[in-house]
Amino acid sequence: MFLSIKEMKKNKLRYGLIGLVIILIAYLIFVLTALANGLSSSNRQAIDTWNASNIVLNADANGSLNQSTLTNKQANSTKAGKNQARITQLSANVQNLKKGDKTGAQILGINKKQYIYDDLNIVQGRKFKNAKEVVVDQSLINENHYHLGQLITMGNNSPKFKIVGVTKNAKLNVAPVIYGAENDIQAFKFGNNKVKNISAIVTKNNVSNLSNGTQVLSINDFIQKLPGYSAQNNTFTFMIIFLLLITLFIIAIFLYVLTMQKIPFFAVMKIQGIANSYLIKNIVSQAVILSVIGVAISGLLTLITAVLMPAAVPMTFNTLLISGTALLLVLMAIIGAIIPMRTVTKIDPATVIGG
Repeated sequence: MFLSIKEMKKNKLRYGLIGLVIILIAYLIFVLTALANGLSSSNRQAIDTWNASNIVLNADANGSLNQSTLTNKQANSTKAGKNQARITQLSANVQNLKKGDKTGAQILGINKKQYIYDDLNIVQGRKFKNAKEVVVDQSLINENHYHLGQLITMGNNSPKFKIVGVTKNAKLNVAPVIYGAENDIQAFKFGNNKVKNISAIVTKNNVSNLSNGTQVLSINDFIQKLPGYSAQNNTFTFMIIFLLLITLFIIAIFLYVLTMQKIPFFAVMKIQGIANSYLIKNIVSQAVILSVIGVAISGLLTLITAVLMPAAVPMTFNTLLISGTALLLVLMAIIGAIIPMRTVTKIDPATVIGG
């Protein structure tokens, strides 16, 4: 370790360049990881707050909440215990009646006697109690400048709804969720013809009786079927994997070049009786020092970036995921340092010094 640090101090520029490359790659990986986690969370936040195990959809909906419609008869025939909740869903552009601004949102009608309503985490205001009252996701307040008591519409021919409460962590498909009374949302979605159709039933229990024309999915399977969810996660995952491999090759190339330049130095050390294992430890320790410092600096830069990012950019930090990524970066650096070891072990002092 002493020799490693002394050599790095002597060749600051060379090792500084390697460290800079590690910092930049680690910074990019951390930012991508935070963005991937943030986007993933924005797709499923509302679903996670339901704490459900299963969801019942129309059998022809292909696992999509947007395409699912359950008749009142199908809903009443489905038995899933006490911890179940009906959901009536539609996508709409919410309009600020004062400014005229429009924001895409997911509208969810829920029953006031069922558990999703009971579990709503209100951070401002109150739960809806009367007709044409809604609870909105916090992002509509913070990012889109809506406020409590404001009247909004949800598309053409929409009645006026009043914001009475604010909840947090309620996004679905990256859009803010607006919770309203089941009857109000049904009347808006299907018109005033008293249609009682819903979109889905979520439950914390197993479904004991499934109506004809319906299907039950586990919540995890349902999340995987969210539009673009799996493709987005896979894209980010492969990008991070390729960046880790790039880190491996860059460090291996840098250290190989440095090793080739130090062959005469290693030959002299071998003549003095220094073992190959000591030389190998020296190179590996350099890789560990560079990668740990690089990861620490890039982690700090990532935190600064997250603070400076606008609220509309979803960056979420998962401590376990970030720590795992950091360890992988250090591991890639160690593997990269091991690659040129064969050159060190095969150095013949007599050949090198003798020319």
